[in-house]
Order: sequence, then C-alpha cells, then structure tokens
Amino acid sequence: MGQLISTAKLTSRRDCNHSQRSKSKSTALICPMQAEEAEELDRSSIYGLSDFISDLPDECLACIFQSLCPSDRKRCSLVCRRWLRIEGQSRHRLSLNAQSDLHPLIPSIFSRFDAVTKLALKCDRKSVSIGDEALVQISERCRNLTRLKLRACRDLTDAGMSAFAKNCRGLKKLSCGSCTFGAKGMNAVLDNCPALEELSVKRLRGITDGAAPEPIGPGVAAAALKTICLKELYNGQCFGPLIIGAKNLKSLKLFRCSGDWDKLFPLIADRVTGMVEIHMERIQVSDIGLVAISNCLNLEILHLVKTPECTNAGLGAVAEKCKLLRKLHIDGWKANRIGDQGLIAVAKSCPNLQELVLIGVNPTKLSLEILASNCLNLERLALCGSDTVGDAEISCIAVKCIALKKLCIKSCPVSDHGMEALASGCPNLVKVKVKKCRGVTPEGAHCLRANRGSLAVNLDTGEHLDASVSDGGAQDNGVEFPLVVAGQIGAPSIGSSSTGRSTSYKLLGLLSGRSLVACTLRRLASSNGSSRS
Repeated sequence: MGQLISTAKLTSRRDCNHSQRSKSKSTALICPMQAEEAEELDRSSIYGLSDFISDLPDECLACIFQSLCPSDRKRCSLVCRRWLRIEGQSRHRLSLNAQSDLHPLIPSIFSRFDAVTKLALKCDRKSVSIGDEALVQISERCRNLTRLKLRACRDLTDAGMSAFAKNCRGLKKLSCGSCTFGAKGMNAVLDNCPALEELSVKRLRGITDGAAPEPIGPGVAAAALKTICLKELYNGQCFGPLIIGAKNLKSLKLFRCSGDWDKLFPLIADRVTGMVEIHMERIQVSDIGLVAISNCLNLEILHLVKTPECTNAGLGAVAEKCKLLRKLHIDGWKANRIGDQGLIAVAKSCPNLQELVLIGVNPTKLSLEILASNCLNLERLALCGSDTVGDAEISCIAVKCIALKKLCIKSCPVSDHGMEALASGCPNLVKVKVKKCRGVTPEGAHCLRANRGSLAVNLDTGEHLDASVSDGGAQDNGVEFPLVVAGQIGAPSIGSSSTGRSTSYKLLGLLSGRSLVACTLRRLASSNGSSRS
C-alpha cells in the first residue's frame, strides 16, 4: 500500500515536471530571456521553495533598485537574468568613461539601459575622447535625456553638438568642462532646447579671446534658464546676450572670467529683475558693477570673492536696496577696502541676514556689535584671516549673537579668554570650529566643552601647517557652510551603508519599509497559504 502511494507521488511529480518543461519550451519560442527567467521560477516552485521576491511585480522590484546606491545596484544585477533586465530598465542615471573605445559599445550599453535620462560622459585628459559620431548615436538612443555632463571630451565639435541638440530637445541641464566645441555648438543647444533650466560652462576651449568673438544666445532656451555658471573662460562676456535675455534667471555665478564686467552688469540688472543669487570670484568688477547689482531687489545671496576693486561704497549700495539679503560671503583678499563701514551698512539695512562669512576682512567690535544687535536671525558666522578679531570681538559675539548656531574662527588673534566668553554666551550655539588661532590652547577648548556639554568643538592649532591665509578662497579657509544654489534640480543619491551588511539585508529592510511592497507580500503569503491548505 505504501509503495502504491509513493509510486503515485512520483508519477504526479513527473507529470508536473513534464508540464513545467513543456511550458518553458513554449515560452522559449516567444522570448529566450523570458524563458530563462521562467525556468528559474519553475525550479523554485518544483522544489517547494517560497521565493516571495521572485513573485514581486517588476514595478515593485524596480522601485527597490532605485533606492539603492550604484554599487549595490550592480551587485543586484548579477543575481539573475530577471534582475539584470529590470535593473537596466529602471536605471535613469548613468556615468560612462568617454574614451574612444566606448563608441563600438554604445548599441549594447543603451539597449540594456534604455530609460536613461541623466548621462555623464567623462574622459581622462591624456586619452582620446569620443567624437561627434558617438555623441549623435547616443542622442538617437536617449531622446528623453534631461541632463548631460561632458568632461574633457575634446574631440566633440560644433557639428556634433548641433546634431545632439536636435535629437534631445527635452534637455534641462547641460554641464560641460574642458571641451573644444565653440560658440556655434553652444548656440545650437540654446536654439533647440527650450526646456533648458541650468547651464554650466568651464574652460570651453572653442571660445577664444579674438577681436570679434561670436555672441552666444539668447535662443529659445533663454526663457527657461534659471541658473548660469561660467568658469575660467577667456571671453566669458560673449555669454552676455544669453544672460541679458534670460529674464527668469535666478542664479548667476562667474568664476575667473576675463573682461570688464562693469559694462555688462547695468544691462543685466536692467533686464533681469528677479535675480536671487550672484556669485563673483576673481573677475574684474568694481563699485560700478555693485551699484548696478543693487537694482536686483530680490537678491538674497551675494558672494564677493577676491574682487579687490569693490569697496565699502559698493557694498553699502547693495545693502541699501537689497533688503532681503540672507547670505553674504566676502573674501577681501587682504585689500582692506571693505571693513566696518560696509558691514555697518549691511547691519542697518539687512535684518534678515542669516549667514555671514568674512575672509581677509578686518571688522572691529563696532561693526560686529551692530550686526549682532540688528541681525537677530544671524545663525552662521565665519571670521577667517582677520587681524582685528580678538578676544574683545569674540566676547561681543558671545553676548549679542543670541541666535548664532555655528561659529568658525581661523587665523585670528584669539586666545583662551575668547573661548571662556563663548562658554557662557550664544545659548543656541551647537558647533564651534577654531583653526590656526595660536592663542587658543587645548585647555581652552576643553574648558569650553566642559561648560557646554552639547557643544561640538573642533580645534586645530595648525602648528604643523602654514598659518597664513591661503590663496584658494573660502574652501581653503575651512568654512563649512554649504553653498545654496537657487533652483537646484534633483537630490543627491543615497550613499552606501558603512555597516557592512549584505545587499540581501538591505533589500529586506527596504521591503519592510515600503507599504506597496509589504501589501504585495501579504497578498502573496495569504494566497500561498490557502493553496497549501
């Protein structure tokens, strides 16, 4: 009797295996990839395994993949053919080494990653980059591209950029650096991409400092542009028509661009009235340009970095009209042309000031006291490379700056007495960074920590370093306040975990945290339970 029962079970299992194999063969006639995926599912069902992840819809699995960091996504794509297919179809961001060897691989790469909307093509400066033919081929396969970053693609020409722009008219962000195409290629993008919102150009070799450089812009993209960033251009003023024509521009950043910008700023301020952020670093601009900028009444963020021709008068003109100013960064470059007078004008006219960074500027207790009294929302303050900021000024800050949360002091004649004043002042202070202030000892920092247990104190005496103010601007001076970009698009990707957990544990955590996937799992579990019963 027992032999008859076991024989019946074996017969039913053979029938089941035969039906599963016949199903796989019929599927193989339709799609080889789907057939291989079906065989993997069949093997798990034959041996009685409960594989809930294999039962998840493709949409749920794609949602999980999109929450992983790039390295974990790559590992997931190696699990099985189904995961490889879904991971490729759900990847929207892709970064490629843009050497010439990439060209023959383009069809296979973009056959797998057929939903890419954000693409980065980066080449080493010593290597030969892709050319026009490769870029055109990419544009034909990625017509939904919204972001493109080009780095050191020196073999791209105006013709390639023109063909690319005609195929990718939905482009919203373009960033190019160390490329060799010129004004014609840039104008082609501006004429064919009406949705372009952000443009960043650095070291564009095709734009030369000739007698009559070809103007760039405005094009159809000018109406949508919100951010323009120009860096290290021989003749950045050829972008003047674009800047003037971008009536909805919110953020303008100019870094080390040659030419006299005093002539252009009056035209910009007259046409572009909604500017919120202006960043100028090492450009030729004086009080004439600042007076023109003062007509941007909505200005909230102003950076003056190494512009020695700007003085107290220009800063006072900006402060008088731009009453919405929230963030002010000044690197005076030890020129002593901006000091107490300009800062007092800011204190009297800009009550909404939240962040103030002074590098190579020499404020005294007089201006700091007025700033602290009038700017009641001041939360972040950095004083770097100042010869006049001592214990008296720090004591004034400790008493007056009630809302201050973060304080950075670097290369200033401050001692432990200043730290003692901070210990009993600034009730909302959460972080203090002291660097290269030789008068501050570890004992002074320890006293500050002891009196303010919740306060984060970072002390670097800098005895092994050069105590002079470096030539690299705010970053070299150790200022940690983040730069806020108006109209910034997108969000940073999720970083990889440092706990060393495997990808499967991360997947389980993501599964438990998402209501959509959790509901699907509950339905699958209940259906499996009822079928077994």
